[in-house]
Amino acid sequence: MFRALGLNPAVWHANEGHSAFLTLERVREFVQQGRSYAEAVELVRHSTVFTTHTPVPAGHDVFPHHLMERYFSGYWEHLGLTREAFLQLGQHPDHSEPGFNMTALAIRLSAHINGVSREHGRVSRAMWKSVWPGVPEDLVPIRSITNGVHVPTWISPEMNQLYCKYMGPDWVQHADDSAVWQRTLDIPDHQMWEARLQQKRKLMSFIRERARLGWINGHLDPTQVLASGALLSPESLTLCFARRFATYKRATLLFRWPSRLKQLLQDRHRPVQLIFSGKAHPADEPGRHFIHQVYRFCKDHGLGGHIAYLEDYDMHVSKYLVQGVDVWLNNPRPPMEASGTSGQKASLNGVPNLSVLDGWWCEGYDGGNGWAIPASTDLADPQAQDEHDAEVLYRLLEQEVVPLYYTRDRDGIPRGWIQIVKDAIRTNGPRFSARRMVKEYVDVAYAPAATTIAPV
Repeated sequence: MFRALGLNPAVWHANEGHSAFLTLERVREFVQQGRSYAEAVELVRHSTVFTTHTPVPAGHDVFPHHLMERYFSGYWEHLGLTREAFLQLGQHPDHSEPGFNMTALAIRLSAHINGVSREHGRVSRAMWKSVWPGVPEDLVPIRSITNGVHVPTWISPEMNQLYCKYMGPDWVQHADDSAVWQRTLDIPDHQMWEARLQQKRKLMSFIRERARLGWINGHLDPTQVLASGALLSPESLTLCFARRFATYKRATLLFRWPSRLKQLLQDRHRPVQLIFSGKAHPADEPGRHFIHQVYRFCKDHGLGGHIAYLEDYDMHVSKYLVQGVDVWLNNPRPPMEASGTSGQKASLNGVPNLSVLDGWWCEGYDGGNGWAIPASTDLADPQAQDEHDAEVLYRLLEQEVVPLYYTRDRDGIPRGWIQIVKDAIRTNGPRFSARRMVKEYVDVAYAPAATTIAPV
């Protein structure tokens, strides 16, 4: 890729995990070529871009020293280091317990470091400020480059047709141009509404066909058929929570008050339905328990037909969801969401976000393009935080989201809702495209990394 961009191919982009160690391997290669350890480190540092992806502790590999000694005994001699100096490369200054932290290693061997959203950059500076003792937190050299999504992959045929008509047939080549996206305001409300309804009907057909085939092939029993969404209605306001079932993402937050939830879902005149999908890591028992809780609600006779869980979540399922639901729900416990991209994909297709102000939504939300749950002031108490966030979530649904969706004019079009749909597309489309993201990486990371040293 670097050659294609006209950059020095010696530039290396690392992240947490094994690629952090490969940065150390580059140092070893330079030492083997006859350079001193200090020279090799400087060459590698100035040509390495390191992106940290999560504040979650489980996302940062830390290996006990006895394992490092078992598998790397003799390795440090190739670098010209003592055992103690080698292990120090992976030491987190704030952690007294012995362990080799791969993220700490990558940070020490990289001159260009970034988080994956503006908020995550701030959180990362706080997490890793001790690596730069004496440097004020706001001057810690960790910047942010917010994640973006590959627009052609995630856009629906219905929305693409509209965009080609009103934004120009080559709109994808200008996916990071705000002026181009401004033209979405020219799309007539009735055409936008019809495109949204078409996407929703496709989603419901997809869900029902999966359930039908599951029954025909003997993979699903009757209860599973119902729990997988066979009774969902294309007329009801549809919310979606689809992502990894990590505990900090709080998939079950909306189940905090079941009686209040039932009132929302079972309103005869303004019904609401929920779709869940996602997987938990096999070793994440609490995350798997969340899935069981969701599935139990799907089978509840009082809620049946209003809640569905789609199994085998993958990109194919995700495409139907980000294109076909009405609201994209995300309620992580701040500040654990580094960026998130599913909501960006939804926005491209006219699906507004209802999300906690964390990750990308901190910079995506502008007050008129979706709904936001502000962070609780009592972040130290998880129970109090959950109570606060659940209350705000319910209040937004009851007082704003549901009434706005069901307020129609004489033509049956929810004009106020369509305005939010258009604003979600117009504001988020250019800012969270992969095209913008790659350009930003080139400008602030790859190009400086390629030009600060001589070609190697």
